Amino acid sequence: MSEFLIITGMSGAGRTTAADTLDDLGWFVIDNMPIELVGKVAELIGRPGSETERVALVVGREAGDHGQDLTTAVDQLRRDGARVHTLFLDAADDVLVRRFENTRRRHPLPGESLTGNIVDERMRLTPVRDRADVVVDTSELNVHQLHDRLVELFGRDDPSRMQTAVVSFGYKNGMPLDADLVLDCRFLPNPHWIDELRPLTGLDAPVRDYVLEQPETKQFLDKLDDLLGFLLPNYVNEGKSYLTVAIGCTGGHHRSVVLGEEIAEIFRRNGFDPAVMHRDVAK
Repeated sequence: MSEFLIITGMSGAGRTTAADTLDDLGWFVIDNMPIELVGKVAELIGRPGSETERVALVVGREAGDHGQDLTTAVDQLRRDGARVHTLFLDAADDVLVRRFENTRRRHPLPGESLTGNIVDERMRLTPVRDRADVVVDTSELNVHQLHDRLVELFGRDDPSRMQTAVVSFGYKNGMPLDADLVLDCRFLPNPHWIDELRPLTGLDAPVRDYVLEQPETKQFLDKLDDLLGFLLPNYVNEGKSYLTVAIGCTGGHHRSVVLGEEIAEIFRRNGFDPAVMHRDVAK
């Protein structure tokens, strides 16, 4: 069975890096793919004797201009029996502005201001983003980190296995753009107010011990264990390909980091091997 990955997203969010990464992983990559030719490519790939099994199609500006056509093309691929995933690359507006200014590239939309073009493109792409199987927020990722994240997602040997990730974050730095489930642990006592714990992080044993010894933490993890034990197999049965759970505290240094590691253990006990990212631990 052929596997197709449709890569789209905001201009400046990393489509070129994604294409290069998938190429390194052995995918057959077509950049700037016209939507009207998706069916023709699928027809060629599906011909007897074709040895191409994994195809990545990078759709740029057209995704915003012809979002419904892209949805129709994806649905047709699935009806024809192909395994299809859609990846949407996103980033915060201020990050996109900075990237365009640093590279001195022109935005592909013809508007008069860079900020206006980004807002316009985001509005056009919202329906495509809403239908994506996985959204990757590249705001805090350099090209090497984005490469590693994509390898985690698409370098797997078993493409039918649901890919999982756990992200800790700080609410003061904004919520992740790419989370499926968001949990808030700000109800727990904050190690920040203990002088000897403040300069440490949730990866350090004293902070970990402090957070885990709180009775509220044990109750929370017990209830979350039950919830994820119920949700994970049902997500698999429903055909979900990617699942990202985010957990936040105030700054993303202490409580969310400890609990992110504990949530990853819950995933492992349920047979999954999640990628674990502590987005704000170094801030």
